[in-house]
Amino acid sequence: MDAVIESLPQYWDGFLRTLYLSVISGLIALVVGTLLAAMRVSPVAALRGFSMFYVEVARNTPLTIIFFFSAIVLPRLGVKFDQFEVAAIIALSSYTAAFVAEAVRSGVNSVPVGQAEAARSVGMTFTQVLGFIVLPQALRTVVPPLINIVIALVKNSSVAGAFFVLELFGYGRQLSNDYGDKVLWVLLGVAFFYLLITVPLGLLAHFVERKVAIAR
Repeated sequence: MDAVIESLPQYWDGFLRTLYLSVISGLIALVVGTLLAAMRVSPVAALRGFSMFYVEVARNTPLTIIFFFSAIVLPRLGVKFDQFEVAAIIALSSYTAAFVAEAVRSGVNSVPVGQAEAARSVGMTFTQVLGFIVLPQALRTVVPPLINIVIALVKNSSVAGAFFVLELFGYGRQLSNDYGDKVLWVLLGVAFFYLLITVPLGLLAHFVERKVAIAR
């Protein structure tokens, strides 16, 4: 326990870095994922094909490989990063966006087709139908699964620790070397700070799910 107490500044710094990576990557993934979902239901075949290709490739590629590409391959191709956090955000957001896209697409498919047909019958374009009629309803129904995706994103951010980003897992690995005989306590400290993020998110997902069920 002394190892955890003595290392609280490192834990706190790792907690803030994990929170930062998760929030920024989550926001980017939400925007990109929603765009991919819109492309997936687009009447343009090329957009549908690109979205389907991206989602299938990203979802079926190990996150470690995506991190490797972002942190090592991209700089060799001329894309330089001042900080490894940028590469981590690119990897996390591009990977998570595929799961967001599938969640949003399932929400779009849950909206009755008649509403879109009625909107088109009064002269609304596809973009207007999607932006004003379909997406507002779809996003409301997929909030709980989106929160679960964010929880997975928080846990996936631990991969950044293997690529020289000192988030929670990165500090945990460093502290394990410093306190070799107290590794268990060090890891329990890391797990505790992860739970400070994931448990409230899980409770929020449960609360929103109940609210949506009542609204229906």
